[in-house]
Amino acid sequence: MKEALYYTKLDGNKAQCGLCPHNCIVADGKAGFCRVRSNRGGVLYSDIFARVTSYGLDPIEKKPLYHFHPGRLISSFGTKGCNLSCAFCQNYSISQDPDAPDEEVTPSAAVRAALRDGSFGIAYTYTEPMIWFEYVLETARLARAAGLRNVLVTNGLVNEKPLRALIPYVDAMNVDVKSMDDGFYRKVCSGMLAPVLKTVELAVKGGCHVEVTNLVIPTLNDAPENFEKLRDWLSVAAGDLVPLHFSRYFPMYKLDIPPTPVATLEKACAIAREKLKYVYVGNAGGGDRDNTLCPACGNLQVQRRGYSARIVGIKDGKCAKCGRATDIVGV
Repeated sequence: MKEALYYTKLDGNKAQCGLCPHNCIVADGKAGFCRVRSNRGGVLYSDIFARVTSYGLDPIEKKPLYHFHPGRLISSFGTKGCNLSCAFCQNYSISQDPDAPDEEVTPSAAVRAALRDGSFGIAYTYTEPMIWFEYVLETARLARAAGLRNVLVTNGLVNEKPLRALIPYVDAMNVDVKSMDDGFYRKVCSGMLAPVLKTVELAVKGGCHVEVTNLVIPTLNDAPENFEKLRDWLSVAAGDLVPLHFSRYFPMYKLDIPPTPVATLEKACAIAREKLKYVYVGNAGGGDRDNTLCPACGNLQVQRRGYSARIVGIKDGKCAKCGRATDIVGV
């Protein structure tokens, strides 16, 4: 355990967490919505500091980050718990189970593991890294000092003050914008939309490399209006060069809706590309939907197959055909 960084002590040994927009008021002996931040005698603790449920050396494309050091491997750590309860969660066995098995990995041990494995950085992923805030912040500081990059794969549901404290140590993040409908967030995920959009905006302003993912679920968030709103907001909030990933849904956890038709994903891409330069489709079984093309001349710059990436049309940071500067970090 480690005392939480963002909370307020209240009367009656209660504590109000200030980490995420749930702003849970936690009674003594109880935990907040995320199930991993608990009140012990009026003091709020992170129960998961240095507790790791999952570790892997992953392709950066798996996050997905397509414009950040393509083809490189990154050490990936995850814990248990989440501040959302999405009916379609693919990692529900750890995100929704506070008793999921874990082991101790201190911040310094995580950095040593990344260096030992030849990784270029550390990704805080698999479940929601924001509820792991104290650990992520301490580890990210050590990683930065060791010359490693820090990556967040996040649902974006975090309050502004802790986010601002973390951004200086984060090199890249993929933010999951699940829908542009607040009603979807509240009904399907027990969350809220506005703070997620704010996270993207603040990360971009803070100089972080940002990519956005939208999991497309039939009948729930697949209306053209949702894609149009996402496109319009993102083009203003992050600019037309921000990579947008539409991901195919498959039945999982509590949701048994049939998988997303590929035609729906292609329609989403067509809508998004009216204002965005880089739009990708994930989890849809190959094709050319994951390749990066030069927006000026159409030259193939990065070819992807599954989670493998091959740089084929970039030379000295520029398009090998027309000379336009690439929009990819680390090439």
